[in-house]
Amino acid sequence: MKKGHEIARGKTKVLYELEGQPDVLVVQQQDAITAGDGARRDVIEGKGRIAAKTTARVFRLLNLCGLPTHYLSGGEDDDDNEMLVRRAQMIPLEVVVRGVAAGSLVRRRPGIQRGSLLVPRLIEFFLKDDANHDPLIDPDTIVAQGIASPSDVATMTELARITYEILAHAWRRRDALLVDLKIEFGRLASGEGKGQLVIADVIDNDAWRVWPQGREDLMLDKQMYRNLETVTPADLEHVKARYEQVAEIVGTFPQMRPGMVAVLIDGPENVPLAEPVAQELSRYGLPIVRHVVSAAQTPGYALQLLAQLDATFARIIYTAVGAQPGVAVLGAMLAANTANAVVATATSPVQAASEAALQIAKTFALDDTVLFGRVLLMQANARSEVLSADARLNAPPPAPPPGVARA
Repeated sequence: MKKGHEIARGKTKVLYELEGQPDVLVVQQQDAITAGDGARRDVIEGKGRIAAKTTARVFRLLNLCGLPTHYLSGGEDDDDNEMLVRRAQMIPLEVVVRGVAAGSLVRRRPGIQRGSLLVPRLIEFFLKDDANHDPLIDPDTIVAQGIASPSDVATMTELARITYEILAHAWRRRDALLVDLKIEFGRLASGEGKGQLVIADVIDNDAWRVWPQGREDLMLDKQMYRNLETVTPADLEHVKARYEQVAEIVGTFPQMRPGMVAVLIDGPENVPLAEPVAQELSRYGLPIVRHVVSAAQTPGYALQLLAQLDATFARIIYTAVGAQPGVAVLGAMLAANTANAVVATATSPVQAASEAALQIAKTFALDDTVLFGRVLLMQANARSEVLSADARLNAPPPAPPPGVARA
């Protein structure tokens, strides 16, 4: 990557402008590993490469889920520890999401048992200030000091929670517990979406705690390094090996599992009802096949088609589309003759299609982290629409133009 001016330098990374594109930055990961706000510092040859791979793979997953991030491309072995990101004005906060009690939390709150699950997730903000050891800061103070607006705080809280749940889902599928997660945010500096709040900086093995099998003694993260009383070359090799292991595991996170949705329509008169279903499924990125069948008039064809689809696709979910009572009969017939899930869709096309698509996406999301993330984001957007509608409904009327009396 052709780097231009150096923009900033931190403990473990350097930022450059991309030559000829000042709105795009090159993030170059370094081989340093630090602890205690830089009081302890060592170099692990190749750590920058590992950190770049881990970060890029995490951000690819978040992008696939639909979350707003600054990540564009790069980060693999042939990229020289570098990735491309959109330039953003960073907010000087670290947002920490805690799903399991550990770290500074149990030191600050001795009443919380170490290792206990935290539901709902605990979200904390820390001011980025090395001189004062990144102190804890509450949302009211963030707003009072002009660091971020109330809506920004709410958005960061929601995005941080969703990010944690997506990564926790991915780690659970690999029999590991995501204990906590640290992320940062920035506002896009220019171009499409200028001013938008996005997940930024890096998310690598220094940004979380991961306990395989839920066991702290098997940790894979930076806490291994923090816990060392003295640091030997053998210790650093051990840390590097665990970081390599994490990068390879995270490399499987952004991969969607192949799946298919078969939309079986109960009779030609119900074909228009299938269009809203297809549109709703496309919002989750789910591929579909559509066929017209009839439980009453072509039961043999319906069962033959069912058997063919079952034999063709390793992961398939069926949705029967039509009007009652016919669609109920078709749905029951399909369900009785396949081991795969069947969802019947009837009544109001738009509402039913949305509900059916969500149910199908949730079923696939059990073992597909990308779909899991898309479901979380859809749900968050739906809540946001409700709150926005309420705010508009209760907003004060606009002030009349000068010289015009209010009625």
